[in-house]
Amino acid sequence: MDFLTWTGTAGTTLLPVLQLAVVALALALLAKLIFVLAGLDTPRLPGPDGATTGRSPGDMAGIAARYSFYAALAAILCILAAGAVMPSPVEAGILGAMAVRFWPVWLALIATFVLSIRFRRKLGLYGKLFDSTVGMIGFAIVMFWIFTAIFAGMIATYDPFSQIAGLKNDAPGVAVPDGVGYGWYLLGGDHLGRDVFSRMVMGAREVLKIAPAATLFAFMVGITLGLPAGYFGGKLDTVISFLANLVLAFPVILLFYLLVTPEIRDTGIPIVLAALLFIFPIIFLCTLWNSRYYTNPPRRNLYVGITLLIGLWAYSGLAFNMDPLGIWSMEPNMLNVFVSVVFVNSPGVFRIVRGLVMDIKARDYVAAGQTRGEGPWYIMLWEILPNARGPLIVDFCLRIGYTTILLGTLGFFGLGVSPDSPDWGSTIDDGRKLLNLYPHPALAPALALMSLVLGLNLLADGLREESLKD
Repeated sequence: MDFLTWTGTAGTTLLPVLQLAVVALALALLAKLIFVLAGLDTPRLPGPDGATTGRSPGDMAGIAARYSFYAALAAILCILAAGAVMPSPVEAGILGAMAVRFWPVWLALIATFVLSIRFRRKLGLYGKLFDSTVGMIGFAIVMFWIFTAIFAGMIATYDPFSQIAGLKNDAPGVAVPDGVGYGWYLLGGDHLGRDVFSRMVMGAREVLKIAPAATLFAFMVGITLGLPAGYFGGKLDTVISFLANLVLAFPVILLFYLLVTPEIRDTGIPIVLAALLFIFPIIFLCTLWNSRYYTNPPRRNLYVGITLLIGLWAYSGLAFNMDPLGIWSMEPNMLNVFVSVVFVNSPGVFRIVRGLVMDIKARDYVAAGQTRGEGPWYIMLWEILPNARGPLIVDFCLRIGYTTILLGTLGFFGLGVSPDSPDWGSTIDDGRKLLNLYPHPALAPALALMSLVLGLNLLADGLREESLKD
């Protein structure tokens, strides 16, 4: 089979356009920097009579940089679109072939954006996100990787664990001998002859399987402890704050390293932490239903009963691996990583929630609720917590990004979910050993990790921007 080029047939026409646009963008940015240093970057130049006479050189350089960027982006999109309609991967090139493989993701993104924009006025803070350009870009990047994780089995061209000895450290676009499977390693092979593209795609599933769920558990722990600490204060606040500060005072990376080492499993500490931390979601939800439907016992008992039934069932499987049906379970390595993420993130969430509660509890509507005779837990969960949702949602997005980086760090140190896991940290570690000779095995997962964290940060910025308008 033929070796795939990056841009395929369309590259002969569009690649020079892209190169020209990139060169123009670099020159425009350089000119903008020079004009800024020279003080020639005001929007308009004043004339002798005080009237504006035209745009300044710095302003013109900024406009040139903007349109050069748009031209480069348009050239890239045209290369992808042209490659996607080509009849074969050889004509499509590596970029076009990858664009075709991601077709379920493109369809899901289009459907998500069309429906979200159509009904954004009815979707609260989520709908307002689409009024922010930064938020929309971040949301698109994050949803791209979420949909990639969901459809990873359809996107991947090969089993991420299968090895072809003749393709060790081979370049992107290499043909697979005898046309096995898809026929090409789109992003080349790693040091064991595994497909880098497939491992990058499946790595998204490994990362997103842990980071959001573990961060959600950490938030439930932090909220459950932070609400009463900030609302009641006193000795309860002192004790919980001391314990939180004790955990926060320990270096995060070192604490992660200690909690996920295989030897610590023999001490039983991960199981003890799991038994302690995994009970908080059940406590949170039961308290939520009890405070909301206290005056309606039948509904309260129904919701609390369902929560206890499902919660304790999941708790027995996740914490102790004792689910009789085998639906809820967690491998020892994953349990170590999951518990570590929850344990390390919970004190930070507690501090944020506590501070928000101490500020909001002095508001007039809280005093009005107390005057009406509402219970303290009702006020905390149904008066204070909804009004703190903006900062908490923003922090939730940021913490998923931090957790993603930490998971990548653990995988890089060989302390991930499993030694041969396709998670991005482990894949980067596999590729960095020959980085000076073969950069592609480490570069692809590194760029994927960077883009997901960037998307989460942009999404958090967009949410913060819109929440401040409320």
